Amino acid sequence: MKVYYDKKNNRLVYTGKTSDAKYWDTHWNKNTIEKLYPKKISKFDYAVNTTKKYLPKNSLILEGGCGTGQQVFKLQKSGYKVIGIDFAPETVKTVNSKKPELDIRLGDVRKLNFPDNCFDGYWSFGVIEHFYSGYNEILTEMHRVIKPAGYLFVTFPHMNMLRKIKAKKGKYPQWANNRNDIKNFFQFALDENKVIKDIKNTGFDLIAKQHLSGIKGLKDEIKLLKKPLQKIFDGRTLPAKAASFAISFIFGRFSSHSVLLIFKKHNS
Repeated sequence: MKVYYDKKNNRLVYTGKTSDAKYWDTHWNKNTIEKLYPKKISKFDYAVNTTKKYLPKNSLILEGGCGTGQQVFKLQKSGYKVIGIDFAPETVKTVNSKKPELDIRLGDVRKLNFPDNCFDGYWSFGVIEHFYSGYNEILTEMHRVIKPAGYLFVTFPHMNMLRKIKAKKGKYPQWANNRNDIKNFFQFALDENKVIKDIKNTGFDLIAKQHLSGIKGLKDEIKLLKKPLQKIFDGRTLPAKAASFAISFIFGRFSSHSVLLIFKKHNS
């Protein structure tokens, strides 16, 4: 994966893989579906705990770009009514076959097949960064389907302090809109202030922000730390998970790979 700095838009551009439906079908097919769903929901699960803070049980939630549906599964097990949509047809077909109790549908986050003002909440886990043409159509649809005073939860890779320092020091090659690189575009690490402004302009108020995965930001951006931190990041033992949590907590504001933004739709 190649990483460039787009100075004009203050964002990183990742190329080398094409983020289309075929890619995601192949990517998710590497996993055994059943193994992706936890037998027990962790009491530390950030998505479930965040949702509980803002929405009562039985609220209707949409996850746009749900992939294999783990988050749909966890939220449903936690007492919510959840619909997940994804544009990868083979993945949706497989999940429907293996987990028929989940409401997973084929769909496009840029053109949702739902009526206006029907969802109490909308979760978007790492979706908006994968569209080279931008996320405005996605935001418009988010606003349309969320009820007045409903909640939007959105995560994406962002320009953390570490990435900003590296960009300022010229550690990334400059983005030049090369046709071949655009063809192989995978994702952006976005300017969170711009995303906040754009979502506010769509008709939402920002009510909370949380930095996520400080350990991933460190291992991806500092070569000397990649190997030792990768072992911790991949670890499934309790000590590894504890170490990963501690590193992310300590370095969250400095090196968080992603950010979670929580918005409330205007009540009119």
